[in-house]
Amino acid sequence: MKVKKVKIGIKSVREALKDFVAAGTAIERGEKAKKEKGVYFESIEGFRKALTPRRLELLHLIKEKHPKSLQELSRLAKRDIKSIVTDIKILESLDLVDVERGKRPRRVYAGSSLRCH
Repeated sequence: MKVKKVKIGIKSVREALKDFVAAGTAIERGEKAKKEKGVYFESIEGFRKALTPRRLELLHLIKEKHPKSLQELSRLAKRDIKSIVTDIKILESLDLVDVERGKRPRRVYAGSSLRCH
């Protein structure tokens, strides 16, 4: 499992558009645009809604314990698999976690490996 650092912060839509315009301007001048990988929220409320204490705990468990499957993560977190799957899908949509699914479609989550960015 590979762990990457991801910048997480609060940024208004205006700030995000300003960064986008600056990158476009740099590219037009033939310069390299500053690469920045991160997850930004418009408000602290949005941050808190997306990164709940339980989801942060899952990120910590993935980073520290390197579970090989969602079932193993469920055991480590002492939570039911359904809530783990829901939270992991949200973290995956935020590009904070990669789930490598196994070849057997019936056991997608049992054969998964997790990667925290």
